[in-house]
Amino acid sequence: MIVLAATPIGNLGDASRRLVETLQSATVVVAEDTRTATHLMRALGVENRPRLIALHEHNERAKSAELVELARETDVLVLTDAGMPSVSDPGFVLVETAIAAGVGVTTLPGPSAVLTALVLSGLPTDRFVFEGFLPRKGRAAALRALADEPRTLVLFEAPHRIAAALADARDAMGPDRRAAVCRELTKRFEEVARGTLAELADRFSEGARGEIVLVIDGAPMRSGDLQTALADVASRVSGGERLKDAAAVVAESTGFGKRELYEAALAARGGARG
Repeated sequence: MIVLAATPIGNLGDASRRLVETLQSATVVVAEDTRTATHLMRALGVENRPRLIALHEHNERAKSAELVELARETDVLVLTDAGMPSVSDPGFVLVETAIAAGVGVTTLPGPSAVLTALVLSGLPTDRFVFEGFLPRKGRAAALRALADEPRTLVLFEAPHRIAAALADARDAMGPDRRAAVCRELTKRFEEVARGTLAELADRFSEGARGEIVLVIDGAPMRSGDLQTALADVASRVSGGERLKDAAAVVAESTGFGKRELYEAALAARGGARG
């Protein structure tokens, strides 16, 4: 069968006993990078030298059928560089092909950057959604589409793009949305930076190093519609409150963003004057 094996995301001590035992007896190991797999086996003290086959984003579709046929004869152990195969890594096409061909698929559970970041973020864990890597093109639009998602968001991002991603998230979701930048998880220089999107955008304006998981609080539940909320803001302003203060109070009670209400109220004023 196909055996998907989770590997350490940083600390080698997180390798499970089952992973080590399976590596010791495996005859075929399919790896995202065979050099990384060889290094892992040496580091874990595995003396077995199985047949190594590379499986990565560029050859997965072409290789999967061949590997599934091989799995009819022997267990095929599948590794990625870190974490669980098929989670933002090669493996999904292989699993899909195996299921269609009636070949068994199982897993050796283990380390997960998604769950590790989620529980360390300090944000709600009861309901969450994993969005993988943000798109390189159209990132701002993708974040705007997620702005009203009520579940906690878990995202991957490259270190050289984290500054721009945080700025886009701040603009799409509001500066006060809570978030956490989780960097180098389980490694020596592990860091979990918590704060608002505005604070984190400032903190990481020059970028960051290492593997990064971005966790963002879900959107607050909104009561009523935007026009009703804007009418409430206008009423408060007519009563003598500053627009900024009125927007903040209404945002607190309705779940709409302070900036969203403030800018919408300004636009409504401009339209009325026009």
